[in-house]
Amino acid sequence: MAVISYLTKIQFDFGAIKLLADEMKALGIKRPLIVTDKGLVKTGILDTIRANIPNEFDVSVFDGTPENPTEAATWEALKLYKENGCDGIIAVGGGSSMDLAKGVRLLATHEGPLAQYAMVEGGVARIRPDVSKLIAVATTSGTGSEVGRGAVIVLEDGRKLALVSPYLIPNVAINDPELTLGLPPVLTAGTGMDAITHCIETFLSLAVNPPADGISLEGLRLASRSIETAVKDGSNRQARWDMMMGSMMGAMSFQKGLGAVHALSHPLGAVKGLRLHHGTLNAVFLPAVLRFNKSVVGDKYPRVAQAMGLPENTDIADAISKLNAKLGIPASLREMGVTDDLLDGIALAATKDHAHPTNPRTPSVAEYRKLLDEAMAGN
Repeated sequence: MAVISYLTKIQFDFGAIKLLADEMKALGIKRPLIVTDKGLVKTGILDTIRANIPNEFDVSVFDGTPENPTEAATWEALKLYKENGCDGIIAVGGGSSMDLAKGVRLLATHEGPLAQYAMVEGGVARIRPDVSKLIAVATTSGTGSEVGRGAVIVLEDGRKLALVSPYLIPNVAINDPELTLGLPPVLTAGTGMDAITHCIETFLSLAVNPPADGISLEGLRLASRSIETAVKDGSNRQARWDMMMGSMMGAMSFQKGLGAVHALSHPLGAVKGLRLHHGTLNAVFLPAVLRFNKSVVGDKYPRVAQAMGLPENTDIADAISKLNAKLGIPASLREMGVTDDLLDGIALAATKDHAHPTNPRTPSVAEYRKLLDEAMAGN
């Protein structure tokens, strides 16, 4: 039996940020905590957000979100939330800020530590509906976390795990492509390939969810047709609209489940000191995983090719490698600073990741190690 559910309220289009105050009022938020990061503050986007929040609201700001959100940073943000008597959260940024904000909204009403709420620890059933109100404002087009039910956080014990619950889906998502017009090419490429990976992996996933399949293919069509333009010309409004919609649709569909790409990128992204970008990791892993899955996906690769605007007999893994090269994505993990001594541990951790069970072909530890070797060598 397939259990299918969708999702939350989404305000989508150029100018959607102007609706922020109305959405706060509708939710009863008067003292919001804005969760963001220092890099975004420097861009001036936070000033744009603040300009759309009238003085009647008492706003606090936490800008300490790390590139890979941590449990330690979640507790820091929660402390500010409680000290200032906040009654809701506004996540501003990409997936890191949104995931950290989801952690804060959970701990605002639930006892810690976060590990007990991780999906692989049976934590889904422990998350109650009485979480803090959350509005998510997307400033990148990649994770789609503004409509996602999960938060991936590096826990105190070093594991990068997912907290998953329908109660973690933001109450409102605000997707204004205007906020992405200044995104640098390197981030546009990395986040864009994250969105493309989400669409492809969810479509290939073992789970039965035809609505998710349709959404993922349309998201892939939009992102594939516009990612090169968005990287080359960040001011192209149609390309930015397409990328944000493709990103959102990828996240809407990954309720169905992901796969080996994410099973590898989650633990590798948690390695201290490397500061590896999640979407870029996904892009580097994707060709090797596509080759690994090819024997079991039936007619799905021709459908992926069609969504990408390519001939049905296209070698999808090769096409992704060529797209990565065009976008300036690193050709290998080695170029990103990954060293061989890490690989055995990552291969083992991948088998324990929440994305592992829904890959269309179940990799063993040895097979994950081979995928890592391929990604180290370059695709």
